[in-house]
Formats: sequence, structure tokens, C-alpha cells
Amino acid sequence: MPDLFRRRLMTALALSPLLSAFPLRAALPDNQRIITLEWLPTELLMALGVMPMGVADITNYRIWVGEPALPAGTVDVGLRTEPNLELMAQLRPSLILTSNGYGPSPDKLTRIAPVMGFDLNSGDGKPLSTARRSLLQLGARIGREPQARQHLRDLDETLTHLRQRLTGRAKRPILLMTLIDSRHAIVFGKNSLFLEVMTSLGLENAWQGETNFWGSAVVGLERLAAIKDADVLCFDHNNENVIDQVTESALWQAMPFVRAGRFQRVPAVWYYGATLSALRFCRVLEQALEARNEA
Repeated sequence: MPDLFRRRLMTALALSPLLSAFPLRAALPDNQRIITLEWLPTELLMALGVMPMGVADITNYRIWVGEPALPAGTVDVGLRTEPNLELMAQLRPSLILTSNGYGPSPDKLTRIAPVMGFDLNSGDGKPLSTARRSLLQLGARIGREPQARQHLRDLDETLTHLRQRLTGRAKRPILLMTLIDSRHAIVFGKNSLFLEVMTSLGLENAWQGETNFWGSAVVGLERLAAIKDADVLCFDHNNENVIDQVTESALWQAMPFVRAGRFQRVPAVWYYGATLSALRFCRVLEQALEARNEA
């Protein structure tokens, strides 16, 4: 009984501040009454010019994804792995977007609304190509296929423009990483969104080691010492304390790329995103490499 009472109490507390917003949200067109339970489909939806009614884990979205920013009225529906199903039912969505294999089982969600799931990649190690197909599928589902096609044209134009701008750049590999604690980093390579973008730009990735299905690997910092002549870009995600601790260490100061002045901190880009993350990565990459050339 105490557990049942606690669940009901937490549901009531979660719902009470939002009750006044329900009539407005209920009046939204069906193709805008959409909840996203993972950040990749959140990004796909926003690429089509539709703001989600509810998103899972907004606090961490702002840390790890950042852009595009979510509207102030977006409802936080709980954790990505364990969203608040009662709250979601109260919001009366017309569609729930998920990442396949992540979060609640589809049978739980279909009791609330139809579900559409997406993959980061289709097993071919090409997340950007998968994202293109996913965007067209979602556009067809919610009546925004023209917007999807225009967005993909914009993406192609950006990639072409940046490839031309980087033509004269020195052919130095680029290591993409982020620090997760004082002893470990995440690096990105095969199967990653970043690698597919870099390949289309004619850039070489410095990390040639192992990666997982999502294109990343957690490695000890000592392994980065093997990275010699490379530009290193480190994504920030509100982890200044970790960065300060690592960069002041003797191990870090001995890194070849640190001694050569080729280490840069850059804004967060969502590693496991789609086309908007690819576009943001292009902007971050261009700014970082221009700053490198000016140094």
C-alpha cells in the first residue's frame, strides 16, 4: 500500500503544475501533439520545424545536446529509460517517438498513443545516412515531407560548402573526444555520426582503434599518448571541473598534441544524433579549424 500511495502522490505532484496547460496543448494539430522519449527522434522532429509537446530528460538534453533549444513550455516527461507514463497519458499525444531498443517496451507505450521508433544506424555504420531515411519517414508520417526534403538539401549544401572551404587545409588527422572523469575519455571513430560527416568532408579521423555499435569507445587517458600529429577537439558538456583536473596533470601535459598546442575545447554536439547534430558538428568543426589556422 505505501508504494501504491507513493506512486499516486508522485503522479499528482507531477501533473498539478501542468493542468492549466493541457487545454492549449490539446488544441494543437495532431502532427504537433508529439512526445519524444529519446533525443535522436527529438532532433528529427525539430528538423521538420515541429516542436515536441513533451521530451524526456530535458535537464540532460540541455547539457549534452544544447541545440536546438527546446521551447520553455516543453513538458519534461521523466527519464528516457523510465518516463512517467501517467503524465504522458494526461498529455494525450497523437504520436510517441522513440529510439528502437531504448526505454519502455512499445506495448506499454501503444496504450497511450501510436509509436514510431528510429535507429541510430542500420547496421552499416552510417548514422547520417540512416538519419536521412528516418527524416523522410517521419516527414511522410506527419505530413511534412516537403520540409524533410528541403532540410536534406540544406544539409547537402552545407557539406559541399564546408568541403570546399577545407580544401586547402593541412591533411592532419582530427581526434574527437570528451572527458568523462579524471582517468577516462570517450573517443569517436568507426560507426559514428562524426566519422561519416568527416569522410564526406575529406577529413581523416585520428582514432583508428575499437569502437562500439554507436561509434564511440571509453578509453584510459594514457592511450591518447599514441596520438601524435593530430588536431584534438574536446567537446564540453558542463564538465569544467573534470577538464581542469585533467589538463593540469603531468600525464596530460606530456601528450604530444598538448605540447604542440593542438588541443581545443569546443561546444557540445550530440554524439548520437541525426541531421541537426551533423549540421552543428559542421559549424563547430569549421570554427575550430579556422581558429587553428589563425593560431
